[in-house]
Amino acid sequence: MSDDYLVRIGKLIRDARQHRGWTQSQLAEALATSQSAVNRIERGNQNISLEMIARIGEALDSEIVSLGYAGPMHLRVVGGRRLSGSIDVKTSKNACVALLCASLLNKGRTVLRRVARIEEVYRLLEVLNSIGVRTRWINEGTDLEIVPPARLDMDAIDADAARRTRSIIMFLGPLLHRMDRFKLPYAGGCDLGTRTIEPHMIALRRFGLEIAATEGIYHAQVDHSVTPGRPIVLTERGDTVTENALLAAARHDGTTVIRNASSNYMVQDLCFFLEALGIRVDGIGTTTLTVHGSPHIDVDVDYSPSEDPVEAMSLLAAAVVTESELTIRRVPIEFLEIELAVLEEMGVDCDRTTEYTADNGRTRLVDLTVRPSKLEAPIDKIHPMPFPGLNIDNVPFFAAIAASAQGQTLIHDWVYDNRAIYLTDLNRLGGRLQLLDPHRVLVDGPTRWRAAEMMCPPALRPAVVVLLAMMAAEGTSVLRNVYVINRGYEELAERLNSVGAQIEIFRDI
Repeated sequence: MSDDYLVRIGKLIRDARQHRGWTQSQLAEALATSQSAVNRIERGNQNISLEMIARIGEALDSEIVSLGYAGPMHLRVVGGRRLSGSIDVKTSKNACVALLCASLLNKGRTVLRRVARIEEVYRLLEVLNSIGVRTRWINEGTDLEIVPPARLDMDAIDADAARRTRSIIMFLGPLLHRMDRFKLPYAGGCDLGTRTIEPHMIALRRFGLEIAATEGIYHAQVDHSVTPGRPIVLTERGDTVTENALLAAARHDGTTVIRNASSNYMVQDLCFFLEALGIRVDGIGTTTLTVHGSPHIDVDVDYSPSEDPVEAMSLLAAAVVTESELTIRRVPIEFLEIELAVLEEMGVDCDRTTEYTADNGRTRLVDLTVRPSKLEAPIDKIHPMPFPGLNIDNVPFFAAIAASAQGQTLIHDWVYDNRAIYLTDLNRLGGRLQLLDPHRVLVDGPTRWRAAEMMCPPALRPAVVVLLAMMAAEGTSVLRNVYVINRGYEELAERLNSVGAQIEIFRDI
């Protein structure tokens, strides 16, 4: 049994125990064991037999433990509490998933430091394991070791896991150099409306990749005689499109120029990782990338992805909406400067430390301290732009912030087909948001938040926005089925509790 599954089973047992209202000592007494043994089990640091799992399930009157099926996770939020202290930003979700895909380029051993332990990462690990890649958590579960097989077994791919992540689309770039034909399940993940893979195909056809889509499967065929003879111009300055082009270019025997490339945080982290693999990439941080590829990559590499600017924005929004003083440490400032400029225009009181360098040696970090502020609606609308503009994934947080401000704010989320619709779920909590069309929302503030029980929106960032509003609302709220939050955030409830929130994780037992 892998360390990964021991940790997940341990969390399941801990949640069931807490739902029952027992201490570790009470559970240990029921099992005729020690409290330290229960502690090790819950931390995933002790092998556990099926018999012991069954005994724990019986003791806790929890069939989900004995069956190993957790059921939906819910959050019970006691709102109206002020946050205080400091909290660290975790490593980037989007960088980590890109680097997992990029590990397929390397025949050697890859170690990724402080990988985000989130559902999106777990799904990709399940896919990688199913096709023969060996992965294990090392250094007390902090870092991830990845060792590829000599030959990938694509026929054994875990289709269910693949369909639950959009990131599977980034397998195309590495795989096209490893085989002539292969199949991938359709990409899944958040419910954000129809998003075509055509921009990916426009870029990857230049490396000989053709795809036919039938019955939920991408059927890929590669003509290895086709190579990009001129610069690749991306029709969409998207992050994953740029990453796929980079992954394909990395093992192309020659120089590839990619124009209209994204220069966003996860793309930069991928470029830094490719450099660690020995691939030279010119133009990092710009919209023109020149990749000097190598057909054979076989190195032992150790890399630390940088911190997540979207998680940093989430924590910043939590402080603003709950009118708290909170220090957010390890903020990748380069990727939040526009957001901070807008927030300062709205009246947010915050200051920052001098810059220091992330563990990857490249990304600039600061610590931010946010204080209770009197907010005014911004003069201009809130809308995303490719980096260095306001980050697409940070737009939803401005819905909760704008609802806390005096005046009216227009939010124009033009990228996704229906993400703006989910922001109107804030109305269940006392918000006054008017949907003008599938992309535009008018927010009236300030808001007197009120508690409610509701289902979690099926899109990651709007789901977190609802959670933040519940934290600001007096009374007890319930947010049901929060799997989508766990896709992108590691132990978010526990970490918010560490700075003063009161959020209980529970399941229907």
